[in-house]
Formats: sequence, C-alpha cells, structure tokens
Amino acid sequence: MCQLLGMNCNTPTDIVFSFEGFRLRGGLTDHHADGFGIGFFEGKGIRLFHDDKPSAHSPVADLVKAYQIKSENVISHIRKATQGRAALVNTHPFVREMWGEYWLFAHNGHLQDFKPALGKFFRPVGTTDSEAAFCYILEQLRQKFPEKPDTETLFDAVAKLTRDVRIHGLFNFMLSNGDVLFAHASTLLYYIVRTAPFGEAQLSDNDVAIDFSAVTTPNDRVAVITTLPLTTNEQWSQLAVNELVLFQNGDILLRDCPSPARYLTKEEGLALARTVGVGDL
Repeated sequence: MCQLLGMNCNTPTDIVFSFEGFRLRGGLTDHHADGFGIGFFEGKGIRLFHDDKPSAHSPVADLVKAYQIKSENVISHIRKATQGRAALVNTHPFVREMWGEYWLFAHNGHLQDFKPALGKFFRPVGTTDSEAAFCYILEQLRQKFPEKPDTETLFDAVAKLTRDVRIHGLFNFMLSNGDVLFAHASTLLYYIVRTAPFGEAQLSDNDVAIDFSAVTTPNDRVAVITTLPLTTNEQWSQLAVNELVLFQNGDILLRDCPSPARYLTKEEGLALARTVGVGDL
C-alpha cells in the first residue's frame, strides 16, 4: 500500500521537518517507490506538487523541502501502486472543487470490487480505486447538499459514506478543504498534537532533530497525522480501527469511533495488508 502524511494547524506552519523523514520512506527507508504528491492550502488556493519518481530521490521533493511553504492544512502521499499504473494521473493527493472551495484527498489501502456509477458532478481521471472513492464521496455530498452544510452535519455525512466505502476493503484516508482535515483509519494511522511548551523531536527515518521551541510561539498548535510515527522521542496517539476524526485549528474537533475501540500493532497492520494482496504498508 502507501503512506499518508497530514498537518492541521491554527497558524501557517511549514512541514519541512516531518516531510524530510516522511519522504525517505519513498524508496530509501521503505519500499514505496511509485511516486509521491503533496498539497498545501494557502487561503483558498492550493500549491500542489506531484512526481512519478520515488520521493526519496525526487527533485520535486527537493524543491518542496527548499521552498519551506507555510500552510494550515497539508496532505502528502507516497505511493506503492495496487490499482492503476505508476503515472502522474494516478498520483495522490487528488483535488476537486466543491461548494466554491478546493478539496484534497489521499488514500492508503485497497478497495475490492468498488465500481461506483459515474457521477453527474465528479468523475475520476485516472484508474485508481482511490480517485474513484474520492469522486464517489464528493458526488454523494454534492447531491445531498447543494450548499455546504455546517461542520457537524458534514462530518456525519462523511462518516456514513466512509462506512459505505470501507466494506470494500482497507480505507485509510485524509480529506481537507483547507479549513478542516478528516482522517480515517482502517489499519494504521497515528497523530500528535504539539502545543507549548515545545521541546526537541528526533526523526525516526533520519538523523535529524529540531527544537520546536525555537521556531514556534506559545499560541501555536500543530497536529501531524501519519501512517507510522515520524519521531522516536515523542508520544504519538493511534486512531482505532474504523475511527474517523476531524481536525480543526490543530486539534480534534469531532470523532466517530466504534465501541469497543480496537487498535492494531504495526505487525498486525502489515499482516492485514498482505492478506488483501498489497504487501507492506
């Protein structure tokens, strides 16, 4: 499968530190070598970067690192192809306009026999199950709500659609409109909310550390969400299997979690991925 990285903050923040560790999983510290993408919201606009090369060796990833873009919402994805060839058209995150704003989506998993009818408003361009799921969710939302609903109503609708899609397989995903960020776990998804007092963090994929107290203010709040923890000396929280959460301003605002909650170990998550024929996460 693939790996996901997201960030939701209460103030524009750069993701360079997290991205530096994450990108190495695309062909160096892990086997995800079928391209990568990253999207940054800036106001109503998006800076979107894609490459069909492994992120660990991509000049586009080098550019992203050097650019140090600040954003309140970011979604990134490194791909290990399961459906659809390795090509730019199949590279996440995918973007669409709905209700006068852009929506970004990235998916880690594998959906079997998921072939929704072509929508009136949204249709996939590539050949991945991921883009088909994205278009399906937006299509159902747009048909149900001609105008954008309030946040709680939207969350409930996304939760229902998520349940409809995940019966077809593994459906870890992130979805954002630049204001909120949805994250859903079928197997493995972790998050950390960094607030004052900020300390030092050490990457797990590279010998790089940062003292966040030197680059933040006491009012900053930054949530980072990823398939597997990016640092070795911080306490990461795990989403439960089939849990959906909504981040806003750097913290969880809404959540839909099965009871009792069930959590997979890394080994269990990898084993589950192999059972559906997609190899390592």
